[in-house]
Amino acid sequence: MDNNPSNYFQQDENQIDIKQEIKKYFRFWPWFLFAIGLSFSIAYVYLRFSPRIYQTSTKIKILDESDGLELPSSAFVFKRSNINLENEIEILTSYNIIEQVVRELKLNTIFQQEGQIQTTLIAQLPFQFDQHVESDSIPSNLQFEILVNEKDFEVRDVKTSQIELFENHDSYSRTHNLPFDIKLKNTSLLNSLVGNKYIVRFTPLKSETLRLKSKVKIEPIGEQSDLLKLTINSESTQWSENVLNTLVRVFDEDGINDKKQVSISTLDFIDNRFNILAKKLDSIEVNKKDFKQDNNLVFLPSDAELGLQKRTQSEDELFRIENQIELTKLVKNALDDIENQSGLLPSNVGIENGSINELIGQYNTAVLDHDKYVTSGGANNPMVQQLKATISDLRNNITKSIESYSNQLNLSRKQLSVRNSIFRGEIGSFPEKEKELREIERQQNIQESLYLLLLQKREEAAINIANTGHSVKVVEKALSGSGPISPKSNIVYAAALLGGLLIPFGIFYLIFMLDTKVHDKKDIENAVRNVPIIGQIPEVKEKVKLVFENPSDRSILAESFRILSSNVRYVLPRKDSDDGQVIFCTSTIKGEGKTYVSINLSLALSSLNKKVLLIGADLRNPQIHSYSTKDKNAAGLSNYLHDFDLDWKGMLIKGFKNHQTHDVLLSGSIPPNPAHLLTNGRFETLIKEAKGIYDYIIVDTAPTILVTDTMLISHLADTNVYIVKANFTEKSLLEFSKELNETGKLKNMAYVVNSVGSSKSRGYGYNYGYGYGYSEES
Repeated sequence: MDNNPSNYFQQDENQIDIKQEIKKYFRFWPWFLFAIGLSFSIAYVYLRFSPRIYQTSTKIKILDESDGLELPSSAFVFKRSNINLENEIEILTSYNIIEQVVRELKLNTIFQQEGQIQTTLIAQLPFQFDQHVESDSIPSNLQFEILVNEKDFEVRDVKTSQIELFENHDSYSRTHNLPFDIKLKNTSLLNSLVGNKYIVRFTPLKSETLRLKSKVKIEPIGEQSDLLKLTINSESTQWSENVLNTLVRVFDEDGINDKKQVSISTLDFIDNRFNILAKKLDSIEVNKKDFKQDNNLVFLPSDAELGLQKRTQSEDELFRIENQIELTKLVKNALDDIENQSGLLPSNVGIENGSINELIGQYNTAVLDHDKYVTSGGANNPMVQQLKATISDLRNNITKSIESYSNQLNLSRKQLSVRNSIFRGEIGSFPEKEKELREIERQQNIQESLYLLLLQKREEAAINIANTGHSVKVVEKALSGSGPISPKSNIVYAAALLGGLLIPFGIFYLIFMLDTKVHDKKDIENAVRNVPIIGQIPEVKEKVKLVFENPSDRSILAESFRILSSNVRYVLPRKDSDDGQVIFCTSTIKGEGKTYVSINLSLALSSLNKKVLLIGADLRNPQIHSYSTKDKNAAGLSNYLHDFDLDWKGMLIKGFKNHQTHDVLLSGSIPPNPAHLLTNGRFETLIKEAKGIYDYIIVDTAPTILVTDTMLISHLADTNVYIVKANFTEKSLLEFSKELNETGKLKNMAYVVNSVGSSKSRGYGYNYGYGYGYSEES
């Protein structure tokens, strides 16, 4: 309710009343409270029965193979790693690596423990389990349920529903068709296992590999770091730790195998080359041996030196022999010169024949003795004759020895000449032989150097295989968090609280968005900015108290109409004369309460000791009579307008006994032509006469949207009170009343909101319609 003048109700066009918006939703606080309680209940059930998911992580460092083996590069200077972490991440999550992990851990064999509410993943069964089927030999999904009874294992094939019983909890005791065997070794665990049901699922290798591939998450730690963090989320921490540790080990072994493969390939290549080089070396050495044998070579430099020495010696020997020949000629010539006379022969001239030198010595001695005896004894001395014979014999012997020695020297000279020719030929062929030998030795040296190089590389490759370093360094082994990452109770309850608020908020927001009804003055203010709202009439639950009968009434209804009557006087124009003022009460459609407001407004003005006339001008659907004891067809306005002989004053009634200054002119009989009657001049005359008698004339007119009755007489009104019913009138209809005001068809218009607060659901379930029971044409 409003006590302020009309302009007080005007709102700034851009102003948003946040308080009003909050209050609009706060009216439905029980629904919000119920939604929050329901959300918290759902959250509790979710937290109670949802599986606990734990996060397991490990940290590794990718090792750089080039560390310490090369000069600092630009990457080193600018603190950038040579390792491409994106490539390493792709390798870590590659299908081949993940598949190897699945094979090694047999991850496509899944163990679960079935509880009363949920089934939990476990890393292994609490009893011995031996799988007989290979990981890659599982074509489709298989599932078996193992129930631990007090005396046996009950195994059921879920697919075929076939049940196998194994007494004494041992499947090895008899033959069966199951792809596994189970046995309870530790009987002390039996009491804790009895009644438990375990599920064994076999899945195809590919599907399990792809599932694990999607679960493993890898990300680098920092932008300039060589560290990677591997994480996986699962119900079983032991399962997750086994997976991550195995994944790191498989990745490391894969890198080691890659490095070893290079060395192994190198070894294979070297071994193949060894065979080829060995054959080549053997061939070269055989050629070298044959060449040396064919050319009588041992060592070419020494052989050449020896040849030169032999040649020199041979030449020296030849020179010596020729010298001896000349000496023998000299001796022979000397011997010939003294053939007819005695004389001495030259001795010690260099002849190397000892017998000749001895004979010459004997000859010279004999000659000297001869000459000595000739001088002392004469020529006929017997000694002289004997010495002559000796000298003659010695001469002959010397001559023969010289001839023999000369022949020997000539033969030796001839042999030496031949040998010198041979030596000269051999020495002349040494450069060519040296060239050929060096070519052979060059090939031998090349093959030997290759052989030695490959032998060195072979040893290096063997050492690399034996000492191949790791590809990764485990910085932190797989560790699981102490608490689950999902579900987190604080987040779940916060989400429940948020959902408990947002869901009803969203529903009500959608309802408000789709709501097309007018609910209070705010809706009118938002649609029509320049028309005042002079009152808000509350909804009255008790239909018997709809009329302001008691002038002293202090009810909410009475007070609201007193406020309305006060605000009406603010919007009425001021007049210099004492004539009464005319107030039209109209609405857009039927059912908005214009008659109800007209009656109570007139009674409120009457309670102020003002003379008030209430006229029922809605000739098509009169309703004022329903608030009195008069019949619908009692004489009234239509009769007066039709019959020029009737006086309207004679048709007035006192409809409310407690309001003595209040008169009512009913609508009268329903005419076929109300528009014609209202414009024949009689109604205008009535208003003029009434203004001279009454302080206020309240006219209950027809709705404006389908008929023109109100528009035909609107010029007679001092103000037009336009009734809008909360939770009933469509917001789109406000445009029609706005247009009436802007075009001047209804002057000095003011709104009254009727039935405010009639429904906390803001009017859903209402419909409206307008009909008068006869056509507009009639």
